[in-house]
Amino acid sequence: MNNLSNLSDIETLEARPYREVVTARTTTELIAQAAARFPERDAFRYLPDAGLATPVRRVSYRELMVQIHRAANLFAGIGVGPNDAVAILAPNMPETHYALWGAQMAGRACPINYLLQPDHIAALLKAANAKVMVALGPNDELDIWSTVLKVRRLCDIPVLQIQVTGVAAADRIAIEMGDVDATREAGFQDLLAKQSAEPDLELQARMHHAANHPQTSIAACFHTGGTTGAPKLALHTHANEVHTSSLAPRFYGFDEHTVEVNGFPLFHVAGAFVYGLSVLSVGGTQILPTLTGMRNVAFVNNYWKFCEREQVTALACVPTVLATLLNLPVNGDISSVRVAYTGGSPLPGELAAQFERTLRIPVRNILGMTESAGLVCIEPLAAHRVPGSVGLRLPYTQVRVVRRVDGNAQMDDDCAADETGVVVIRGPHVSPGYSDVKRNAGMFLTLANGEHWLISGDLGHLDAQGFCHITGRAKDVIIRGSHNIDPGLVEDSFLAHPDIALCAVVGEPDAYAGELPVVFVTLKSGVLADAATAARLLADVAPQVYERPAVPKRLTILDAMPMTAVGKIFKPALRLKAIEVKLADMLEGVAPGKVVTVTAEDRPSGQWVIVRVAGTDLTGLETVELVAQVRARLAAISVAHEVILG
Repeated sequence: MNNLSNLSDIETLEARPYREVVTARTTTELIAQAAARFPERDAFRYLPDAGLATPVRRVSYRELMVQIHRAANLFAGIGVGPNDAVAILAPNMPETHYALWGAQMAGRACPINYLLQPDHIAALLKAANAKVMVALGPNDELDIWSTVLKVRRLCDIPVLQIQVTGVAAADRIAIEMGDVDATREAGFQDLLAKQSAEPDLELQARMHHAANHPQTSIAACFHTGGTTGAPKLALHTHANEVHTSSLAPRFYGFDEHTVEVNGFPLFHVAGAFVYGLSVLSVGGTQILPTLTGMRNVAFVNNYWKFCEREQVTALACVPTVLATLLNLPVNGDISSVRVAYTGGSPLPGELAAQFERTLRIPVRNILGMTESAGLVCIEPLAAHRVPGSVGLRLPYTQVRVVRRVDGNAQMDDDCAADETGVVVIRGPHVSPGYSDVKRNAGMFLTLANGEHWLISGDLGHLDAQGFCHITGRAKDVIIRGSHNIDPGLVEDSFLAHPDIALCAVVGEPDAYAGELPVVFVTLKSGVLADAATAARLLADVAPQVYERPAVPKRLTILDAMPMTAVGKIFKPALRLKAIEVKLADMLEGVAPGKVVTVTAEDRPSGQWVIVRVAGTDLTGLETVELVAQVRARLAAISVAHEVILG
């Protein structure tokens, strides 16, 4: 397999027939091709805990295919059909892979973030038409089971329990298999062991149909939308997932000798495809680090030792993971590591440069979306890193930058090279849309000529060499008056400061400018976190910010950044925090002798602020006057609010 390094390489590959390059038609066929070539190679090495002396659990490609077939037979026997989903609430461990890929043989997979609220999970189960749930059972390290029990009170669905420790029979949920009631002692692994190692005739017929119609056969539904608000289900066809996972290794330089640390959950496209199925497609090995992955502090502290022991060649990261690894003492031989790939959120140029200087490991960037089966562009390992770039488009796809007018992408008005616009994408990897077609508006666009486009919402440009550069999200741009401020450029300036570990810039509401930039930071170990430090850091960095209007008006030191489950900074939480800090300042002194607190939250109708005045002992007239004073002070800020006294 020839590795790609530039746009010319991509165009040369595209001169070949697509089916000659992407030979698999379904996800399980993609894994099966690797298993046929390397049956005894390790597909997974699972670390049961963070102890270096604990034996690794190895799963070969031969065993992986057997377990996928058994899972598919199990799901079909329960009644899962082509239009039904298997919901999965479990971490990145071998059994979760069996469920994920087996579900795509029997019907559809629907992996779900177990950190979502139970009512959100129940809504996803209904939207996905889930017939059964596979979930991690009770254990001491990762409590998913309490969420499962809450979900079952909202949605009566059979549950197959992945058992990692002995648990009481009372905690186990029986499942219905036709007219046969499974024993309460039976878990997912027990049921798998009773299934045939080969797909039955009905399953073979289903997979034959999917192989003949990969562009329309739905393999999975992945939710997107964050940990607040109503999640959306993006549909993935087999063609979507096979496309990204088959072509990514040509950029990565991956083959059967690749050993990658994949600590990302499988409910996110990073764990499943960007760093998951793409490695399985070439017969490489994934290190799965415990039930909690990169959130396992003990594992992270021994990260470099595990890299030495397992002869790791590739690191799967997001920028916050890069920052964490950069600050770890190198207590192992890391000479085997050839590359660190990162994506999921903007890569600060200074962070990448520091990582490469300090650890001598090349950093390469990725742009991906749930709606494109995880990948849009990749920086090739075989080329130099281009600062600010997210790489080159995948073969057989289009990535364009078009002008944006009144918030809408102008599909007939392409930007010139290096001119900023909105990034739009077309190709075999683009999802057909959301399960609720009403939510496609503004994201998916089918033109009169039949072309199906994904409107990314990313602002960026293409350079003369075809590299894509993302400068921000349309929703992240801070508009101060009529002036657009790019938070990513401001964050670069702060990350260059030796005392700052992580930072994020968001807009806070302002009566005159509409928004003003503010910065939240976490500090490196040993740096004192107090008001004097905050003032010093802001003064140190302000002269380095790319333009005066972009200089933050406030710096807030946090003990920890709010994070998503895959380690991305969760800016919606910081926007709410910025509102709380701003409005608390505005209300200072409004009620002498009383305690005034401000809480901002996201509601379906938008952002909402609750002002509580505690310790009130007022007459009716005084109460009316106090509420009037609060509302008068907040009148200049356009935000919905309510005042609660007492």
